[in-house]
Amino acid sequence: MILEGARVALSANDTAAIDLLVEDGRLRFGSGGSAGPAVDLRGYMVLPGLINAHDHLEFNLFPRLGAGPYPNATAWARDIYRPGEPPVSEQLRIPKPVRLTWGGVKNLVAGAATVQHHNHYDAVFREGFPVKVVERYGWSHSPAFSRDVAGDWAATPPGAPFFIHASEGTDGAAAGEISRLHAAGVLGPSTVIVHGVALDRQGAALLKATGTSLVWCPTSNLFTLGRTLSPDVLCSGVPIALGTDSALTGFGDLIDEIAAARRIVPAERVYAMVTSDAARILRLTRGEGTLRDGGVADLLIVRDERKRPADALLGMRTEAVMVNGVVKLVSADCASRFPVRGLQSLEVENRGRYLIECDVAGLMVSTGIAPRLAGRAVSA
Repeated sequence: MILEGARVALSANDTAAIDLLVEDGRLRFGSGGSAGPAVDLRGYMVLPGLINAHDHLEFNLFPRLGAGPYPNATAWARDIYRPGEPPVSEQLRIPKPVRLTWGGVKNLVAGAATVQHHNHYDAVFREGFPVKVVERYGWSHSPAFSRDVAGDWAATPPGAPFFIHASEGTDGAAAGEISRLHAAGVLGPSTVIVHGVALDRQGAALLKATGTSLVWCPTSNLFTLGRTLSPDVLCSGVPIALGTDSALTGFGDLIDEIAAARRIVPAERVYAMVTSDAARILRLTRGEGTLRDGGVADLLIVRDERKRPADALLGMRTEAVMVNGVVKLVSADCASRFPVRGLQSLEVENRGRYLIECDVAGLMVSTGIAPRLAGRAVSA
């Protein structure tokens, strides 16, 4: 497939008019006389497929739960954990593979090609899942809810990232978790702390000294804790990626999270948090988070409003997403441009109508209730 006429994002600030050849899941700059269907993308911008660095994919049909702010995530969890009562009981009756797939759909509609799932890697991710889910990683839930954090860290494959919720709070208990993790030998270049709201300047310095990274989920933090990462942490030089968390606490999808982050840090920084910085933190090595000659063909296509790539993400509407060179989603307006067949229709409230490579009809039947995806109504 040859993508012609688009403005191509080379960085947060720079673009170029380059035709792109998508072949065998890879991206080549310039068509080079290659044969293949040509897609006219004049009036569009091509960006790297976005990366969501933290999601609990099986919880994205749930409503937001809780009445914060809470002093820490443990207090939130104890308040909302009522598995025998609605709405939790209703959601848990939906088969887990169905709920996981809806989580993938949420990310696809928001322009994400890759997601880091915070739980065990599930077999449903391997065949026909809407997005790529990072497969090689280690994880613990949190210091409060994991029996052997040091053992989980030690069991992580060499060179793979290790994820743990920590310092998710505003009280002393949350603040003390980073020093305890350091004492346990868990902090280091492979470790990724999710949330980190209780971190102060000293805690951020410890993360930087040990090479530890962070994932920031601002809407989730504001809902559960009443605040998010401090300016000291955001300006500390610690590598930071952006994540959505799940619909249990987060507001909406990655587009909403980008908007929340943009109110606090510059557009170029947010762009990196969902592209190149996220790829480095997640140890992605095939060119994810960038558009480069020979890299993986994970692409996000939006209308070209003559903005910088960094600014194009703010309030964007996804027009198409390619994952490993395959068109996984295309808007109803843009569908006639692409040579795709067999996609199914989906409409998402305030996001638009799409054709996606997913058994939408089967998902709707298996869900059994009128789904709300990250708070938005959906229909097939």
